[in-house]
Amino acid sequence: MNKPLRRIAIFCGLLVLTLLVRDNWIQYVKADTLREDKHNRRVTIARYATPRGDIIVGGNPVTGSVETKSNGLNDLKYKRTYKNGPMWAPVTGFTSQAYGATQLESIEDGILTGNDDRLFFRNTLDMITGKPKQGGNVVTTLNAAAQKAAFNGLKNVGGKGAAVALDPSTGKILALASYPSYDPSSFAGTSDKDAKAWQRLQKTSDANDPMLNRALRETYPPGSTFKVVTAAAALENGLYKSADEATDSPLPWTMPGTTTELPNEGNIPCRNATMREALRVSCNTVFGKIGADLGNEKMLQEAKKFGFNSEQFTPVRANASVFSHDMNKSQTALSSIGQFNTAATPLQMAMVASAVANDGKLMKPYMIDKLQSPNLDTLEQTQPQELSRPLSSQNAQILQSMMETVVKDGTGKNAQINGITVGGKTGTAQHGVDNSEKPYAWFISYAKLADGSSPVAVAVVVEDNNANRDDISGGGLAAPIAKNVMEAVINSRQ
Repeated sequence: MNKPLRRIAIFCGLLVLTLLVRDNWIQYVKADTLREDKHNRRVTIARYATPRGDIIVGGNPVTGSVETKSNGLNDLKYKRTYKNGPMWAPVTGFTSQAYGATQLESIEDGILTGNDDRLFFRNTLDMITGKPKQGGNVVTTLNAAAQKAAFNGLKNVGGKGAAVALDPSTGKILALASYPSYDPSSFAGTSDKDAKAWQRLQKTSDANDPMLNRALRETYPPGSTFKVVTAAAALENGLYKSADEATDSPLPWTMPGTTTELPNEGNIPCRNATMREALRVSCNTVFGKIGADLGNEKMLQEAKKFGFNSEQFTPVRANASVFSHDMNKSQTALSSIGQFNTAATPLQMAMVASAVANDGKLMKPYMIDKLQSPNLDTLEQTQPQELSRPLSSQNAQILQSMMETVVKDGTGKNAQINGITVGGKTGTAQHGVDNSEKPYAWFISYAKLADGSSPVAVAVVVEDNNANRDDISGGGLAAPIAKNVMEAVINSRQ
């Protein structure tokens, strides 16, 4: 080979090598970047080319897929549908051809579309045999009857609010309701109608913010329901050793470092009351002074054991509830009755009731029971996981007896269930500057069966209710909802 031809051959070889390097760079190094590029429609087209798998509740799908009507502009073949969409939206989230996906629809998109690596061999076999690719299923822990009771209860009360129910022994989420809500089917496509529905649901168009998941993403002052945490701190730190020991609680009581007396609601027997009596009638002075006596650090440690100051992943993320550090005694007193800077999600307060009901053991909350392949084989099964031990078994049982007194002969009577032992705590939390807005109505509770087991713990909050201000109370508004949710769970076990 003469010299010019050799040079041309070397040059051509270098070009081929460069092309090979470039091809491998694009296919392997840049693969994820290109796949996730917002301008790459191939991924989106593939996602909607086949029906998605389903999200399952109690053996039944609450989702579906329907073929999109062709208009010459939309190249996405299938869109998502939802059954009782507003009721299940806080659980499922949404998937939309135009607006993406959230919550379970987003987190488990790989399983639902059939693109998860765990389905590789199944997809390869289907490709060889000529079968269309199928998505897998997400089987939830939700209880359909409990969810219906929670959602309808909030809807009937009006205003805004949320409810969460847990299985104390496992952490399974049995109900997760938020009101007002939205129908994810209404904007699942790409039409002008879908766009208008999406716009109507934005907070800029609807001040009630129906797309906000209030069960997981809204934090409220928990009011007197937080007194359960304060009582746990008193028992765990040995400040008081029983429910029926008289407390050191003068009346009136002036908050340390101030000239301000901490008020109680009405003329109730709070002077040196036992913790049982103080919880039964909801004495601010007793629990405020307990918080001040224990101090910020001990109160903070106990709150953290219940899950405060940490995000929770169910796997949908829940905002962190808040109990502040570096507070003085009077601020700690107010925080210990669920005011000042203390704020909690409904999930968090359900976790508080759950830990007490489960003899002091707090289980990690979760809403996915298992992931299934298209042929219903189990790909992944969630195992219950202990999160913490906020209080000893002995102290938990003391606190149970106190909460059961609240329902039997206190502010929580509206949660009583015939033949079932119910423990609970009401709360009416201040709202707005100088409590200028209508207060939040809270109730946390658990049900105990004759064999001593507790199948359900519940937290309910109602905000901005249409009722008269004087009629707003945790016992009046939130407790009946919690009762219905607990009954739904109990009846579904029979």
